[in-house]
Amino acid sequence: MPAVIRVEGLSKTYASGFTALKDINLEISQGEIFALLGPNGAGKTTLIGCICGIVNPTAGKITVDGKDIVADYRAVRAMIGLVPQELATDMFETPWATVNFSRGLFGKPQNHAYVEKVLRALTLWEKKDSRIMTLSGGMKRRLLIAKALAHEPRILFLDEPTAGVDVELRREMWEIVRKLRAEGVTIILTTHYIEEAEEMADRVGVIAKGEIILVEEKNELMRKLGKKQLVLQLSAPLTEIPAGLGAYDLHLGADGNELTYTYDTRAERTGITALLNDMRAAGVTFKDLSTMQSSLEDIFVDLVREKR
Repeated sequence: MPAVIRVEGLSKTYASGFTALKDINLEISQGEIFALLGPNGAGKTTLIGCICGIVNPTAGKITVDGKDIVADYRAVRAMIGLVPQELATDMFETPWATVNFSRGLFGKPQNHAYVEKVLRALTLWEKKDSRIMTLSGGMKRRLLIAKALAHEPRILFLDEPTAGVDVELRREMWEIVRKLRAEGVTIILTTHYIEEAEEMADRVGVIAKGEIILVEEKNELMRKLGKKQLVLQLSAPLTEIPAGLGAYDLHLGADGNELTYTYDTRAERTGITALLNDMRAAGVTFKDLSTMQSSLEDIFVDLVREKR
């Protein structure tokens, strides 16, 4: 798919001297769900702010659908919906009024049918005339999305959209995001929940200390950087790993009854076949086996640790 967002040589240094972003280069494809992962202070929110025109970059260029965010600010901003971490609206207002008002801010004509569609999709229609202060935390989160969708953007930024919400609501919001993507909306998601990225993202970017350290398709990332373990329950205990098996990354359990082989997923078939053949040659047999695979969280933690 063509790139709808291009970031080239982007840097941001604040007046205090703190550099939040360093030479960021990034392309986001039309219609994808892109997850941006990073620890606190990594630069995720600053990067989103620069793309949305909220934060002025120190250097670099950003285009959205081929339009420069500085030269064509109004056109670019109209294409983007931003769901911030915190709700900032009049608590005495109603969802119906605030979503219609958000639509008007972008110069869009009234379209009550569209606003109704958005509120119904986010299960807020029954609360459309209630004061925002009376809504539950989950409803307020969904209202943030409704406000961001009010002007019919084709690109949606979700900045920690499920922070602090329960598991059931988190899964409901995942389903909302999937439906938006099915309608052609490009989704950029920042999250601390690795499970969220693993569940939804097409591609994953990792940012640490203001630098993009990796951008990769999620499945390819897990294939290339993921580790697997083969756990073998031995037929008879060993006191040590036979010399003939020294070429493998093996760990012998404390009681000698369990042998664990850790391997790169890229060498899965050849590595396991060779190990089992060499075990047979060394007279080591097993009665049961199981496998485990590293998660996206494991990969993320390793990448950030290396950056430090």
